[in-house]
Amino acid sequence: MPKTERTSKPETPNADDVDNQLATPLSLSSSSSLHQNQNAANPTTLEPPSEISPDPPYSIHPLWKKRFIVLFASLSAFFSPLTAQIYLPALPILAHDFDVSSAQINLTVTTYMIFQGLTPMFIGGFADTWGRRPAYVICFVIYIAANIGLALCKNFASLLVVRMLQSAGSSTTVALCQAVVADIVTSAERGQYIGITVIPIVLAPSLGPVLGGVLAQYLGWRWIFWFLTVAAAVNLFFLLFFFPETCRMIVGDGSATDAHPMYRTFWTMITDSRRRKRAAKGGEKAASVHSKQTTEKSEKKNKFNVLTSLILLFEKELGILLSYSAIVFSGFYATAAAMPSQLSALYGFSDLQVGLMYLPMAGGSIVAGFVCGAVVNRNYRRHAAKLGIPVDKARQMDLTEFPIERARLEVGIPLLALSTTVTVAWGWALEYRASVAVPCVLLFLMGAGLVGFSNTINVLLVDIYPAKAGAAVAANNLTRCFIGAAASAVIVPMIDAIGSGWAFTIFAALFAVFSPSLWLVMRNGVRWRRELREKEEEKERKRQEREAQGQVAEGI
Repeated sequence: MPKTERTSKPETPNADDVDNQLATPLSLSSSSSLHQNQNAANPTTLEPPSEISPDPPYSIHPLWKKRFIVLFASLSAFFSPLTAQIYLPALPILAHDFDVSSAQINLTVTTYMIFQGLTPMFIGGFADTWGRRPAYVICFVIYIAANIGLALCKNFASLLVVRMLQSAGSSTTVALCQAVVADIVTSAERGQYIGITVIPIVLAPSLGPVLGGVLAQYLGWRWIFWFLTVAAAVNLFFLLFFFPETCRMIVGDGSATDAHPMYRTFWTMITDSRRRKRAAKGGEKAASVHSKQTTEKSEKKNKFNVLTSLILLFEKELGILLSYSAIVFSGFYATAAAMPSQLSALYGFSDLQVGLMYLPMAGGSIVAGFVCGAVVNRNYRRHAAKLGIPVDKARQMDLTEFPIERARLEVGIPLLALSTTVTVAWGWALEYRASVAVPCVLLFLMGAGLVGFSNTINVLLVDIYPAKAGAAVAANNLTRCFIGAAASAVIVPMIDAIGSGWAFTIFAALFAVFSPSLWLVMRNGVRWRRELREKEEEKERKRQEREAQGQVAEGI
């Protein structure tokens, strides 16, 4: 028998790998529970890994369903940037119809951007606690009601107020899109979904002015809001019927189905009803749709904190990332804001031609989304292989000690360098009135660089805060909108004062001056995340102690 034991042990698959994980401080497992069990076990008595049940997948949804969910979330996010841009061609007509000045009508744009930055702070945190479907429903009900109000408004005051409500309804959909991706997609495969999620961010701003100009010219400005009403109503219909709840605090990996209707699609309720009827006819007891897993998760819900996004801004790592990302993306806002006046003055373009000039930027952004996604995934696997960690796309790896910041930013930094160079070239191309082909090529490269870098930052944010993805992306939206609004306001006066060449060179200089902050994140990110985790664990321990003391006091 001893001989049999000696000969059988080496034949056990991956036994040495497990021993190495126990001996190496940087061992990462795809399941925290399995990781804890391995650390608690004695290496001399460790059972072969073949006898340990494999970890369940991160999400039960098959590949085609995950792609459908992310695509639908991206289409829902389409409304936020579309609504901001489709309105712009109608501004002169609105100023004439309501008998107000251009400065007054521009207030409707400013207030829209303010609410676009503020509202996701509240709805994003709500979605992290109470689910994505309720948040989507709230957003689209407000949005549809606001569009109807705008289509029927009779004076400037009502236009200004209801425009704020319109922004409140649409702005959170971008944050919800990123949160949905965090719910069902692991870090190992997150990059391949960038190409899908980038569509609403860049395509809507490009199509919005063209579509708005056509509707305002041929049907009247009120039809802009009727169009948005119909499109949003159709989207809400498909959401209620087919879009499943993905929040992991509610449904876990998707296998738990909450009995409350707001967490279940209409299609699911119809199929469950048919199943119960068939079971009743066959004399069988219908299975309950409310699982134990759901009940347990519902009991563990955190309290909703409306200030979660603001609190995250003061975390070292997130604060640095969001501040620098907003500075870089301000170049995108400045370019988009300056294009109408500059292209009209320098090249004599009509409104339609100016709208078409946004398409090269959209094309570059979409290409960057798909190419960058593949590179992001490949770099993730490269770092995992370097550390001797197997990668399973179906299971979320513990990123506690994994250099995820370096894996993501190594892709983002070359895109940042491209963005900086192209921003300078764009300014001087306008300064010297280069051939129209030159701005077109530069806009394509700018879209690839700026939006590609922004996408890598979004992926990193979700990696760092998977349980608070909605609040993290909402915080990102807040900083972008505020700094973007400032950039949009100052770029034209800067061009008038010092010329487009030096104006955009200043923006590029800001990119370069603050870029060392990314090096700080790559160097200290793992340590900062570890410190934050220890602080949260200590806070949770103290909370449990207070609860235990309270129970003892009640018993006495």
